[in-house]
Amino acid sequence: MPPELSAAVRPKKGSPMLRQSDFPAPPHAAPKPFTHPDGRPDPWAWLRDPAYPEVTDPAILQYLTDENAYVETILGGPGDRRADLLAELKSRVIEDERTPPDWDHGVWLWGRFQPGQQYSQTCLAETLDDAKANRGTVIFDQNERAAGQPYYALRGLALSPNRRYLAVLEDTDGSERLVLRVKDLSTGAFLPVEIGDCTYGLEWSNDSARIFYVKQDVQQRPRWVYAHQLGSDPATDALMYHEADPTFYLGIERAPSGRYLFISVAQKTASEQWALDLDDAAAQPVCLNPRRANHEYAAFDRNGEWLILTNDRHANFRVVRAPLDQPGEAAWQEVVPPSDAVFIESIGGAAGFWYLSERTDEARKRVRIVSGGQENADRAEEVAFPDAAYALWVLDGTDWQRGTLRLRYETLARPKTYFDYHIAERRLEVIQQTTIPGGHDPEAYIVERLWAPAPDGERVPLSVVRRKDVPVDGSAPLLLYGYGSYGASMDAAFSANRLSLLKRGFVYALAHIRGGEERGRRWYEDGKFLNKKNTFTDFIAAAEQLIAAGYTAKGRIACMGGSAGGLLMGAVLNLRPDLWGASVAQVPFVDVLSTMLDDSLPLTAFEYEEWGNPNDPVYYAYMQSYSPYDQVSAQAYPPILITAGLSDPRVTYWEPAKWAAKLRATKTGDAVLLLRTEMSAGHGGASGRYKALEEIAETYAFIFRALGIAV
Repeated sequence: MPPELSAAVRPKKGSPMLRQSDFPAPPHAAPKPFTHPDGRPDPWAWLRDPAYPEVTDPAILQYLTDENAYVETILGGPGDRRADLLAELKSRVIEDERTPPDWDHGVWLWGRFQPGQQYSQTCLAETLDDAKANRGTVIFDQNERAAGQPYYALRGLALSPNRRYLAVLEDTDGSERLVLRVKDLSTGAFLPVEIGDCTYGLEWSNDSARIFYVKQDVQQRPRWVYAHQLGSDPATDALMYHEADPTFYLGIERAPSGRYLFISVAQKTASEQWALDLDDAAAQPVCLNPRRANHEYAAFDRNGEWLILTNDRHANFRVVRAPLDQPGEAAWQEVVPPSDAVFIESIGGAAGFWYLSERTDEARKRVRIVSGGQENADRAEEVAFPDAAYALWVLDGTDWQRGTLRLRYETLARPKTYFDYHIAERRLEVIQQTTIPGGHDPEAYIVERLWAPAPDGERVPLSVVRRKDVPVDGSAPLLLYGYGSYGASMDAAFSANRLSLLKRGFVYALAHIRGGEERGRRWYEDGKFLNKKNTFTDFIAAAEQLIAAGYTAKGRIACMGGSAGGLLMGAVLNLRPDLWGASVAQVPFVDVLSTMLDDSLPLTAFEYEEWGNPNDPVYYAYMQSYSPYDQVSAQAYPPILITAGLSDPRVTYWEPAKWAAKLRATKTGDAVLLLRTEMSAGHGGASGRYKALEEIAETYAFIFRALGIAV
């Protein structure tokens, strides 16, 4: 039996402290008659500013300001513990944190923070020894760029091959409308060129004369790849590629070999890749294999061949090879066959080796490495790790001749460690380990993999962590997190911030629900389109299993998710409000029908391959049956904290605002509902490492108050 939980961390049960009747009345968003073209009434449609992406309507701004002030009314006052929690979170910040150095065009680059600074610096050193010793030149300081800005984010950075120039993509309002700028590292000054309306993706030609970038249209959809010649007028930039289909996403990246620029266009069910020779100024992109419905592939060149990942014959993908001058399907030869039990997530490599990043049907991530040529695939060796649940990433380097593969590994209890796997010696070398200020003992925690039975008989994996002295008797509070969309797998990663929960006797659980790819491609397919409700019932099943196994009790669970995970929150709150003691819905996608019927919004056209097109009556009816905003009903909901970003292009601010207003007008019971809108941020919340901690402190303060946990 584990030792009794000490008094310092034992959960304090008590009546929920967030009863609406204990506080002044909340702000009121008056309903106004409005009917959508499909006949749905929407009394809070007025919260969408017609001038969007500008938000200037005084009534809307006043309402959002009033809601923010109401958060202060509820969480402020004598019981306000946000400052204490913020100080606690800051105490675990590694003030001089830095990343391991990485080779880039013959020099070493790394990122580092200086104590007290919000943003990182990018540093350059000529030798690895200097880089390891943190001796180098600061070539880009985000703190200088962020000075005087309420928001700042560096969205892209690329060093030119001659190491004279640094190209960057900057965002100063969270809208993800990026500006391309170029710094001359020989003088320290920025060139006069500024190119707006850019999106993600930034690469150089091998002669350092041209920068390749992606521009977005007025609806923020990436549509064009341009080449900018240094010293020229951006108005004369050469168009290298135009994507005419608005349902396809467009991106660029440099080939691992450095020979090509890859232009990738993709839906969720189809893709196409083009290659542009970076050594030839006159070259035009060449299509490797024409797109077709329900076929996805990704290729890279390696030692005179193409190595290609494809789902042409199986949902879990296989690997094929083809000559450089014959990249199409007719010349494909199988290298790694597909498997029902193993999903090949990605492939990559260098001159002397290549690797497969995979997920098994048992929800385990693994990396296998192949020395030598493609023909050695049957001798692939797995890099083994011992923990029951963990997170593992491959960090591709830019040194094509390297003999190591860099990996990042962590668990729910163990902070991140960077390894280099030496291919020839078949050994792992620790490059950098994270030490948490104030001390942290991973051995004081238990990390487990649990399985929950879903209503249709599927097994839903969960990753769970708790202190060893937290009893499994139903008394512990628990935070259950989920996402479950887009095939995004939620890995069991470490968070120093989460220690503020665990040290107070919380159990933390991550539900690997359908809609992600934790158990392979079928896991994703079973959680999208007309199977979307599996995502919600899986999450509920996870909560019920945690209760049945004694990890917590009904009403002691705080559930949390963001973006599409916010949709999850809205759905499970409607379906089973009795399970939850609190809910945090961060930038939640909740007005599903209205958004998916409006193809003027940035993501709608892309999203048809995830949710379906509601112009089809079958999809319309299905979406309406789970859309959180449409399914709000007169029932008692738990305390809810909803967050939004005024500049958010992914989940527009009015979705959470409308949802909050409708919940307030419809729900029964006495639970508080809060809406916090970041007025100078977008989808990712506040910028700067300390500013972001303020949001976390507020979230934790809300959860503690809602569950009656003494801080």
